[in-house]
Amino acid sequence: MRKLRLSIAAGFAGIALAVATVAVPTAAHDAGVVAASLWESPQGGHERDLLNGPYGAQMAPDPHDTYTFVRRKMHGANPGLVVTDSHGRTWHVKQPRYSRGDEGPVEVTISRVLSAIGYHQPPNYYLPSFTMREGSHTHVVRGGRFRLSDPSMKSVGEWYWKSNPFVGTQPYDGLLVVLLVFNSWDIKEPNNRVYDVQRNGHVERWYIVRDLGGALGEDTGLSPKRNDLEKFERTRFIKGVSGGFVQFVYHGKDPELFDKRITPDDVRWACRLLADLDDRQWRDAFRAGGYGDLVSDRFIQKIHANIAQGLRLTNPAWRLAADDGR
Repeated sequence: MRKLRLSIAAGFAGIALAVATVAVPTAAHDAGVVAASLWESPQGGHERDLLNGPYGAQMAPDPHDTYTFVRRKMHGANPGLVVTDSHGRTWHVKQPRYSRGDEGPVEVTISRVLSAIGYHQPPNYYLPSFTMREGSHTHVVRGGRFRLSDPSMKSVGEWYWKSNPFVGTQPYDGLLVVLLVFNSWDIKEPNNRVYDVQRNGHVERWYIVRDLGGALGEDTGLSPKRNDLEKFERTRFIKGVSGGFVQFVYHGKDPELFDKRITPDDVRWACRLLADLDDRQWRDAFRAGGYGDLVSDRFIQKIHANIAQGLRLTNPAWRLAADDGR
C-alpha cells in the first residue's frame, strides 16, 4: 500500500485537539482528519513542557495529600491501587515490582515524549511515595505512576495494531519507530485504548498507547527487564535496510508488525520529531518519571544514539547492513 504522507496544520496547544472521526479514510483529506485522532503536528517548539506534560502542574497529584484506598489491581506485571484524593479525583497507581524493573518511571517519561511530539496521552504523573488512608489506618506507601481517571475521558475499548484507520500512514509507522527507539517490547493490544474525550462542547476520539512501562531495558528472554540502564545501553536499534524496508533488532511481542512495513522515510520522520526536543526537554521528561540527572543523562545519551542512527538512513551504505550483519 502506498503510504499517505500527512501534514496536519492544527496545533497541539495544551489538550485542545481537532475533532476526529473513526471512518476508514477514502481520500487524503479524510485520512488527515482520521489521523488527527492518533497524532497532530506538535506546536510550541522548545517551549513544550515535558516536566508537567500537556495537562500541566494543576492536574498533578498532590504529594502532600492523603489518598483514600478504593481497591487493589492485581493484573499486569506490577501491582496497583485505585485511590481517590481529597478533591474526589480517582487515580490508578501502578507500583513497582523490582524483580522485573519499576515501570512507573518509564511510562511517565515515554508518555511525556509522545505527548510532546504529537501523540495523544492520558494524564500521567509520578510520585515516589504517598500517604494513603486504608480503613482506620493511614500510612506512607510506595508510589509509582498516577494515571487520572478523568470523567471527560471515557475509555470505549481497545484498538488493534494490524487493523485500524491509520495503517499505511506515516504517523502510525512513526509511532512504531518511536517505541523501538525506547526498546519497547510490550507492544500488544490490551495497552491500546480508544477514548471519547469531551472538549469544548463536542466529543473527540483519541487512539492512545498507554501502559508504556515495558521499555528502556532489554527485549529478550522469558522475563525481559524494563527500566534497566545497563541493559538498555547494550541494545541495538536498526539492523539495516533490505528491499526498501528497515530491519530492526527487535525481539519483543508481535515482531510481524515491523516486517516489510517501515521505510527509511518513516524512520527519519519519527527521528526528526524526537531530535527536535532539546536537552532540557529530554531531562525534564526523565525528571517527570523521578529519575536523577546522572541516570537520565545516560539513558538520554543512548536514545540520542538511536535517533542519530535513524537519521543516518539517508546513507546508501545502510542497504548493505542487512546483508553483512552490521
